[in-house]
Amino acid sequence: MQTATLNQFRLVQSNMGIPILLVGMLGMMTLPVPPFLLDLLFTFNIALSLVVLLVCIYSLRPMEFAIFPTVLLVATLLRLALNVASTRVVLLEGHEGGDAAGKVIEAFGEVVIGGNYAVGLVVFAILMIINFVVVTKGAGRVSEVSARFTLDAMPGKQMAIDADLNAGIIDQQAAKERREEVAEEADFYGSMDGASKFVRGDAIAGLLILAINIIGGLSIGMVQHGLDFSDAMEKYSLLTIGDGLVAQIPSLLLSTAAAIMVTRVSTTQDMSSQIFDQMFVEPKALYIASAILIVMGLVPGMPHVAFVGLGTLTAVGAWYFDKRRKEAAVESYDGPMPRRKSGSSGLQDAIANQAADALPAPASESERTTPELGWDDVTAVDVIGLEVGYRLIPLVDKSQGGQLLGRIKGVRKKLSQELGFLMPSVHIRDNLDLMPNVYRITLMGVNIAEAEIHPDRELAINPGQVFGTVEGIEGRDPAFGLDAIWIESSQKDHAQTLGYTVVDSSTVVATHLNQVLQKHANELIGHEEVQQWLDQLTRGSPKLAEELVPNCVSVSVLLKVLQSLLIEDVPIRDMRSIAEAIVNMGPSSSDATQLTESCRHALRRMIAQTLCGAEAEIPVITLEPDLEQLLLKSVHQSQKTGVADDMGLVLEPQIVESLQRSLSDSAQRQEMLGQPAILLVSAPLRPLLARFIRVSISAMRVLSYQEVPDNKQINIVATVGQ
Repeated sequence: MQTATLNQFRLVQSNMGIPILLVGMLGMMTLPVPPFLLDLLFTFNIALSLVVLLVCIYSLRPMEFAIFPTVLLVATLLRLALNVASTRVVLLEGHEGGDAAGKVIEAFGEVVIGGNYAVGLVVFAILMIINFVVVTKGAGRVSEVSARFTLDAMPGKQMAIDADLNAGIIDQQAAKERREEVAEEADFYGSMDGASKFVRGDAIAGLLILAINIIGGLSIGMVQHGLDFSDAMEKYSLLTIGDGLVAQIPSLLLSTAAAIMVTRVSTTQDMSSQIFDQMFVEPKALYIASAILIVMGLVPGMPHVAFVGLGTLTAVGAWYFDKRRKEAAVESYDGPMPRRKSGSSGLQDAIANQAADALPAPASESERTTPELGWDDVTAVDVIGLEVGYRLIPLVDKSQGGQLLGRIKGVRKKLSQELGFLMPSVHIRDNLDLMPNVYRITLMGVNIAEAEIHPDRELAINPGQVFGTVEGIEGRDPAFGLDAIWIESSQKDHAQTLGYTVVDSSTVVATHLNQVLQKHANELIGHEEVQQWLDQLTRGSPKLAEELVPNCVSVSVLLKVLQSLLIEDVPIRDMRSIAEAIVNMGPSSSDATQLTESCRHALRRMIAQTLCGAEAEIPVITLEPDLEQLLLKSVHQSQKTGVADDMGLVLEPQIVESLQRSLSDSAQRQEMLGQPAILLVSAPLRPLLARFIRVSISAMRVLSYQEVPDNKQINIVATVGQ
């Protein structure tokens, strides 16, 4: 028996399961079905509807039951097939009355409506009104609106995913999963919009089947079986109404399930938890409701027991929920209060370190002496700091739903993976000297960036082409300076459909921090980070690391080389290539500039990929031969005399100004074309021109001819002269 049941289960799961089910439903519509089998199928239909309803209630979000539209269609077809099969039995055997159409139909006709077909008609009509007019119509409207808005919001959601990916909040795999989720969500609500039409059609079909069965039953009973009108009306009406109720109750359950599914909001809680956490979060409402009920119960003529009893129960429930809330608030605090400092409102280092020391006990009279000072009393300067105004504290407080700490962790992880060394921790503290909505990013204790945000709004960024305007507070994206508008959260979907990139305030801060850290990466690496870099190299290439330091270079020289690479946006994650390039230079070379150029040559493929991706051609800007020869002569002359300007060359000011202007114009043209601005020069000029251009034209990169990989072709897009 167990083996047979297991084989049947596997058969349903196989590819033949659904076709067999559909053929079975078609058979019920065309072939006679015995009453006993009808009882089993009607019971199964009710059980299926209950299971679907409970799954919808306990699902955390609609996408967890993505197959629901298909289940809704199959259940509707099953119910219609049962209606046809039961109609055949009622019309053929209905003149006998009783259980002629099965025990289930008899029970619903005799027990549920008390054997009174007039009452049955009224009950059936009420169920039809509830199902068709209220539940089905409302669910269909919600499905239609949800499908339209979900499809309209898809481009904006895709851009938001790209923004999170670029900010380092998520990785490639998470971005792929979120894109698939957005597509699945659009498909789900589109399917629900269509499936709701099946439910509505099923309600109409139930009403028509009832009328046809009564009219057909009266005709058959009176003409073929010789029953009088009252006898035929009683027998066929009771069976028909029982049949209709058996079908309409599962239909009402499925309609309710569909309504619950399309009106759910995606959360990490099921429906029951949401009701208790959101409806009963404030016991004050229950106290007021209980007082009103008790007052109404004391009015003469009112049912005192019902109103006073329910009012008392409501008051007890309010007291219970209030007690639970206070206990939860006490349990959520598991540490001492953080020590306050000047200019702080209590957030302090507890946010960054996620712990705080207890306050010291007061000293006794004999202990009131001047304590000795030590180095522990000297406050260390934070490598990276983030100071926030008091209105921004919820962004970094996890107990208030703040997401900024997680976003900052994502930024550090992304930059560490891209650049090749561990980003220092970000020390976060509140600062009452700042405006309430202002945050400040510090480096080595010095303010390097500051911006104002609105934590209760979202930032709609204009990427360059939008199809309308939205209302809000005008501003700019702090990271890139793009025009933006701070909008209400309810306007997010509308703004995304117009082409805006909409991000929350935590993402704005994290993106700004990402840009600042990437720009100052060379200042964030020190001797400790270099030692950690060497330790990482030792794990993979111990002999190479042993030869590198101290045989070839010291840690200080290696630090200068790595900083020089980071200054020009060259990652240092390819530790082996960098180390081998330095070792190949030999122990006699300690010039950081020469070592850097050797490392760049070893990393030429990575540099080219960073600049132009997988493109076969590298668009470059070159110097006219006369100008390049002049610059080379200036290099040799400066090396002989030891006299040079800030550019590292001995040139007339007019030539320097003309060169700077020409290179700036060429870089702007490349930017307008959406291509990188790359200056290609001979090897002796590269480090000097790179330093000169870095100050005046930050968007341009300088390559030497030796740094062009063998698998790349050069495409000269412009030539700069004197």
